[in-house]
Amino acid sequence: MKVQELAKELNLGQKGMYGLLDRINLRIKSMSAKLTHAHIKKIRDGYAREQRRENTKEEELEAKVIILKDKIINIGDLIELFKISVPDMMKVFLQQGLMLNINSDVDQETALAIGVHLNIEVQIEDTSSEEEIGLRTTVMDLEEASIDASDDISIRPPVIAIMGHVDHGKTQLLDTIRKANVIAKEAGGITQHIGAYQVQFEGQGITFLDTPGHEAFTSLRARGAQITDIVILVVGADEGVKPQTIEAINHALAADVPIIVAINKMDKPGADPERIKTELSQHNLLAEDWGGKVAMVPISAKTGDGIPDLLEMITITAELLELKCSMSGLAKGIVLESNLSKQKGPIATILVKAGILKVGDFFVAGPVQGKVRAMLNDQGQIIKKATPGMPVEILGFSAVPTPGLVLGCMGTEKEAKQLATQRQIEDKSTQQVSQQSAVSLESLSSQAEDGILRQLNLVIKADVFGSLEAIKASIAKVDSQDIPIKLLHASTGAITENDVMLAHASKALIFGFGVSVNPEAKALAERENLTLKTYKIIYEIVDDLERVIKGLYKPVFEEVELGRAEVRDIFKFSKVSIIAGCIVNSGKMT
Repeated sequence: MKVQELAKELNLGQKGMYGLLDRINLRIKSMSAKLTHAHIKKIRDGYAREQRRENTKEEELEAKVIILKDKIINIGDLIELFKISVPDMMKVFLQQGLMLNINSDVDQETALAIGVHLNIEVQIEDTSSEEEIGLRTTVMDLEEASIDASDDISIRPPVIAIMGHVDHGKTQLLDTIRKANVIAKEAGGITQHIGAYQVQFEGQGITFLDTPGHEAFTSLRARGAQITDIVILVVGADEGVKPQTIEAINHALAADVPIIVAINKMDKPGADPERIKTELSQHNLLAEDWGGKVAMVPISAKTGDGIPDLLEMITITAELLELKCSMSGLAKGIVLESNLSKQKGPIATILVKAGILKVGDFFVAGPVQGKVRAMLNDQGQIIKKATPGMPVEILGFSAVPTPGLVLGCMGTEKEAKQLATQRQIEDKSTQQVSQQSAVSLESLSSQAEDGILRQLNLVIKADVFGSLEAIKASIAKVDSQDIPIKLLHASTGAITENDVMLAHASKALIFGFGVSVNPEAKALAERENLTLKTYKIIYEIVDDLERVIKGLYKPVFEEVELGRAEVRDIFKFSKVSIIAGCIVNSGKMT
């Protein structure tokens, strides 16, 4: 509409109309200025609020750095430190597959894992003494720890474990090496074996573990005592690879130690070393002359042929490993065997790993302390000191120590007793936690969901070889989502204690297909809180593995009927309510 028409419509003159328009423009400018100021103020206030919120978040993040001093901490105290609610903490337990409550105690590692799940940085303050830190080192770190602390460095003898199938000549090989050692005019004869012994070859010591095959080998490794440097796998040249040979191979490969194959019984007419190499190549052991990395030495433990070549191969392998340790200072070692003697009391065989062990030294082995009252070497002779690589029998323990424990010498008896007492208290507190931290389908599933699962280890037992091959083929097709599935051991037959020990040492799951479970193996799995499941349908194994890898495995709760009882009569009493007289028809009532 034109200005003239608007002025005529409002009965205003041209001058009056322009005055009205000026007032309207001023009004619009005034309102626009107010709106702009209010908008700017709103934006500024919003920015201030957002800045305050960000500062609060930063303060919260800074406050969420928790420092733990205690080795064992109560869940209630942990909730107060984390400043979270009890339901939130219980939710974490369910997601992690931990059967804990507000009254439970956890170790520092578990608290660290819970903190990671809650995006809380947990720092551990180490208030331990230098002696205690030294004793907490693992067996694999004993030499390295001693090297850092001393300049008196020397090459130590390698530690050898001999494994293989029954009747393939392990014992005879050990006896032949012993005799060779005596013929070499070493002092004394073998009057007493103490679980290990040492021989000399070309001026260098070699320590052999005199253990009953791979069961003891795995038992020690399950306790963290991976003390073996080299494994000698004895295979009969006449019989070839047998079930226990395969088990020994799997145990040695799982331990990740060098393997030297001794093809024994070459004196027999049917000996065929090339056939043995072919069979071993099917189990990831390829001979050096076939382009592989495994040394295979033909020997005869009966005649002694090839024994010098085997010992030379051991020394060459040991040189490549560069086994060094400290030859001075307080000794550290590992408990190989232990028992309670009626005449001597608690005794144990110790393999010295670093330092010098002397008569009169005070020591701690786990929760057990003592003083070296007497030492005997592998030849039954009383000695005053033991150097690295020497196996010795020690008298003077306060109790029978567990094989696999690290033994460390202390400066005084008071220090040894204090540390042993502290460990006794810790063992009682951590016993429940260690069982809860065992490998299970639920815990592995939550690890996969959180992205911290690096490898899934399996032990498979099947009823027949055909079923085993089908299971292995099905597992190979599982979409593992960058999480490799490793078959540590796969064979036919019932699930035994040895299978459970291997799973415990390697943090593996045990799956059985159409097989029974030995009562001893079942009891051991329950005691160690390991997952042991049997199946009748192959695809159920594959489904469980896929659910674990995808983080979707959830526990299935089933209602189990323990028994049935029939109510025969009812008696009413005012003080004790109602009493039902029943008879149990089936099962049991508890």
